[in-house]
Amino acid sequence: MKRSAIFAILALTIFSISSFGQVDEREAIKRTALNYAEGWYEGNADKMESALHPDLAKRIARTNDKGQTRLDQMSAMSLVQGTRSGFGKQTPKEEQQKDVAVLDAMGGAATVKLEMRDWIDYMHIAKSNGKWVIVNVLWEMKPKKEEKKN
Repeated sequence: MKRSAIFAILALTIFSISSFGQVDEREAIKRTALNYAEGWYEGNADKMESALHPDLAKRIARTNDKGQTRLDQMSAMSLVQGTRSGFGKQTPKEEQQKDVAVLDAMGGAATVKLEMRDWIDYMHIAKSNGKWVIVNVLWEMKPKKEEKKN
């Protein structure tokens, strides 16, 4: 009886510690995505850069009127420069959407969905040198309000 009680307490303690670690990691992953979003809206290039791996690839598949698709890409540097230019600051504060969902996380890899006012980012975030950073982003523009009605 004593052994089973000790085992149950030990198992519960280990589960609690590992769950707490997972919560902390998920919060760090979420914070990385929020630094990206907030950096964009604030025009804060340093905050944006802190969220990105230097080898980041941000891509979108665009299809023209003839049905031909091309893949457009942004690098970490182009994203930081765009942030520094202040394009995101043009979004009124009350319209600054930044909804983060950590879809999956395992070890040093995570998949995150970030919904912003005008687009949705699907991110791969990795733990690099002890810090969570965005490595890949596949994004899609949201339909304009008048396009949604059709």
